[in-house]
Amino acid sequence: MHATLPLMRQFGFPALRRDRLETLQLNLGYKCNQSCLHCHVNAGPTRTELMGRETMSDALVFLQVSKVRTLDITGGAPELNPHFKELVARARELGVHVIDRCNLTVLLEPGQEELAGFLASREVEITASLPCYTEELVDRQRGKGAYEKSIEALRQLNGLGYGAPDTGLTLNLVYNPQGPSLPPPQDKLEADYRRILGERHGIVFTRLYTLANMPIQRFGSMLVSKGQFNEYMALLHRAHRDENLGAVMCRTLLSVDWQGYVYDCDFNQMLGLPLKLGGRKRIHLSELIGRDLTLNPIAVRDHCYGCTAGQGSSCGGALAA
Repeated sequence: MHATLPLMRQFGFPALRRDRLETLQLNLGYKCNQSCLHCHVNAGPTRTELMGRETMSDALVFLQVSKVRTLDITGGAPELNPHFKELVARARELGVHVIDRCNLTVLLEPGQEELAGFLASREVEITASLPCYTEELVDRQRGKGAYEKSIEALRQLNGLGYGAPDTGLTLNLVYNPQGPSLPPPQDKLEADYRRILGERHGIVFTRLYTLANMPIQRFGSMLVSKGQFNEYMALLHRAHRDENLGAVMCRTLLSVDWQGYVYDCDFNQMLGLPLKLGGRKRIHLSELIGRDLTLNPIAVRDHCYGCTAGQGSSCGGALAA
């Protein structure tokens, strides 16, 4: 695996400061039932890092004290953490909106037969990775059979009311480019997804999010191996738009790793760039309970151009859809 952080200082991303915190994002661990080529987490079936109940309890206290109203749960496949359902249930009891970043195929794993029904019963918003609407491209990026399983999982979710209007069950899909290019316009691609998935499979969903691939971990290492890293970084830099700076997710989101340490975003977490605070090397979430981070400086490197290039990119899709 090639390290890409040392290559992230060529252009010098603009300085940023945090705004009012709106979302707490927890990475429940790097264990996943898939090993996708574009994965910035380098997640897979052999990873063993999993968040424990004590760290989850710290997160719940943080939510209660801070009044942050959104818990964004990611991984790996976060559902493979044995305490996933307990975390979701306790967060919903606090009145917190929960987002589950799901790879869809995990819903078909042995032992997960009740997972979709559980998510629906707690009105959890599902943001599901489906990097294309064609079988060939999905299987190329995620492994043979991934598309067929994803469609089966989407049908299961649709059967519970996910993606249908007036059910309160939100189902968002996520697109990633196949290689070192920027995503196409989000609204146009969303229309294509609706038409093709609807005509071929009867699938409905709420929104499509287009996300740029970040030049870190597995995807970044692939770029280095192919001699495409500098070219891709130059593309991101050329496409930078200052107007996207005000909407980047790191200004209102706090990312927490499986051990409870805090970062400005999930990408910084994967690069080992911790939250800047008082010269400390890294800060545990338990130390931030009751603390206001507004105007705190954000740790930036050149990978941040992935969020401001073109229409912009965030966990909620394009910034300028």
